[in-house]
Amino acid sequence: MSPIQAVVFDWAGTMIDFGCRAPVMALREVFSEAGIGISEAEARADMGKAKRDHVRALLAMPRLAKLWTERHGAASTEADVDRLHDAVEPRMRAAARDCAQLIPGAAELVAELRARGVKIGSTTGYTRPMMADIMPLAAEQGYAPEVVVCAGETAAGRPSPLMMWKALVELGAWPAQACVKVDDAVVGIGEGLEVGAWTVGLSASGNGVGLSFDDLAQLPEAERVARVEASAQALRGAGAHYVVESVAELGPVLAEIAARIERGERPAA
Repeated sequence: MSPIQAVVFDWAGTMIDFGCRAPVMALREVFSEAGIGISEAEARADMGKAKRDHVRALLAMPRLAKLWTERHGAASTEADVDRLHDAVEPRMRAAARDCAQLIPGAAELVAELRARGVKIGSTTGYTRPMMADIMPLAAEQGYAPEVVVCAGETAAGRPSPLMMWKALVELGAWPAQACVKVDDAVVGIGEGLEVGAWTVGLSASGNGVGLSFDDLAQLPEAERVARVEASAQALRGAGAHYVVESVAELGPVLAEIAARIERGERPAA
């Protein structure tokens, strides 16, 4: 049996939706309908946050704030945040449903962890309605975590530790230093660090590169290496204890973490 008590995974870009494409599609569509064109890079800048916080962060970007004022005659308000978020939710649900394919290796990894007694949890920047279609589709493919904590179900979202704390409480997993957070986004690494868990960043499958599995594979090798390394550097800069390209490469890292836990080591802050 593993000394790891629980592994808490993110969803998009970590276990499903290679490239984390669904949120970008939904956000760009909704902002375009509001008369504001946002770039893919702008849409990805605050990925991993709860979608309401994500919308708020976009409206606060200087370029977009200026465009909003020019287009609407006044600075954006919380009422605008609410309206845009409410418009994003059904778009996100549709886009996420279309991007619900498991990332290669995800189901196999979870089966192996469960066989060793490790509990499986998850946190996400998606709301419960956004996850409604994703969870059964993921289950059909072999992935159904015991706990799913969604945006809006704690007083604050990532990078605060509240969502992961909630997940660990519901899993009955402790101490935190015997648990692992796996995420493709900087805010998810922050979430794990705040809890006091081991953190593993995923550099190729998620928001940092932002390409589908096939599109990433078709890049010239030098460009692929450069883009994945830039993503890895961001995750390391956020404090990730380990960085690998995708969940398919997690096995050896989790084995090393398990050995360190057995030796009584604690994750560095």
